[in-house]
Amino acid sequence: MKVLIFGATGMVGQGVLRECLRARDVEVVQTVGRTRCGQVDPRLVEVIQPDMMDYRAVEASLEGFDACFFCLGVSSAGMREAEYTRLTYDLTMAAAQTLARLNPQMTFVYVSGANTDSTERGRSMWARVKGRTENALQRLPFKAVYLFRPGVIQPLNGARSKTRSYRLFYALTKPFLSTLRALLPNQILSTEDIGLAMLAVARDGAPKAVLETADIRALSRAGSTPALDLHAG
Repeated sequence: MKVLIFGATGMVGQGVLRECLRARDVEVVQTVGRTRCGQVDPRLVEVIQPDMMDYRAVEASLEGFDACFFCLGVSSAGMREAEYTRLTYDLTMAAAQTLARLNPQMTFVYVSGANTDSTERGRSMWARVKGRTENALQRLPFKAVYLFRPGVIQPLNGARSKTRSYRLFYALTKPFLSTLRALLPNQILSTEDIGLAMLAVARDGAPKAVLETADIRALSRAGSTPALDLHAG
């Protein structure tokens, strides 16, 4: 399986990249972003793309992939709707429209959020914009589109948020977040859960397109195939 990852330097993307590099059936992992992800692996290819709205110069490097895990996202805090739309809807669709044209056989997985508004008419600005993005993605001619709607996410295995307020939240909750996740498995996910679930839908699909926390948790168990022995040799 050949996999594309957008947003591999973010917290969720870091976790997804780790699980892809550990999976035996992933032969190529290509990241696309403005900066390098800091990982070294013979199967890893990094495409540095300064303009995330225009992929014409790198189209040749975006063909022949089986799955795309789109983990790019920004916090809406302090943003007006027009700016949040540009960095959420416009940015996502610029990549997705290009990929749908180049890879109609692709499974596209988008990290959305819990309580996203599919009607696009609710009072919450971020939820409306995410809902509009989800709806537009489902109209593209991919083999399949899956919309992940996680709520609270626990970073594991060194994954770290770029957002200062999130880093503070995780630092404060670290002593008991693992316990809470064990007690509330259908409400709190880990970055590992999300990566494994993405691999599961890329391999075998899922019974529905919109996947809430409990669905992602269940799929992560299906994605727990034997990993590569990173210490072999």
